[in-house]
Amino acid sequence: MLITSKDNDTIKYLKKLKDKKYRDQENSYIIEGIKLIKEAIQENAKIKLIIICDDCKQEGNIDSDIKYEIAKYECIYVTEKIFSSLTTVVNPQGILAVIEKEKKNEQIDYNNDIFLILDNIQDPGNMGTILRTADSLNLKQIIVSKDSSEVYNPKVVRSTMGAIFRVKVIESENLVKTIKELKKHKIKIVTTSLQADKSMYDISYEKTAIIIGNEANGVSKEILELSDEKIKIPMPGKAESLNASVATSVILYEAMRNKLK
Repeated sequence: MLITSKDNDTIKYLKKLKDKKYRDQENSYIIEGIKLIKEAIQENAKIKLIIICDDCKQEGNIDSDIKYEIAKYECIYVTEKIFSSLTTVVNPQGILAVIEKEKKNEQIDYNNDIFLILDNIQDPGNMGTILRTADSLNLKQIIVSKDSSEVYNPKVVRSTMGAIFRVKVIESENLVKTIKELKKHKIKIVTTSLQADKSMYDISYEKTAIIIGNEANGVSKEILELSDEKIKIPMPGKAESLNASVATSVILYEAMRNKLK
């Protein structure tokens, strides 16, 4: 099936999925590119539709084994002009897909040893990179405040490099309440603060929740007051702070090293 009209109902539907309101309403989001679609297939994501550009000069080549897998799903073909109106990347590979969101599961698994909490992270690139880092460390869940960047934002999805399919994101309606619940389960609350006296090397990370704060303002005051430990990353250079995703990576890998020693 080749679609050539921008007024086609499916095309209108796909364009609407660029907006968070409609993604929430349809419980679906868009992924783009060969790698992400390959990851979606491998992780058994709920692929509702695959859209392929019929006459695009594709930046990437689709392997024959992936073509075989793609053929198992509902596919439509569109012209390059139509695809250009759907893509959100500068150099598209001529393929995207609609994915059904996983059913919301707000239950925290308290049996984990390391927990990651994001307090009002706003930059989509940071959010996606943090999910990717969590995935690299085999963290199966992260907790985010409701005012954080939406994980199904196209830029976030791209930045996760497939982690979106493996890491459960639990959105907390009330982060203070969530943290208090973690404390009831004997989980130590560690926050990052530039004013902290302790270095990230000065604590143990057994049964620990690490909280990363907003890019501009850090962890909120109310949450800082709930913390059991406040830590900072040693920076002997002139930089006063690190990018939120970089800081998260540094601390999470120290927590992992601490566990493995």
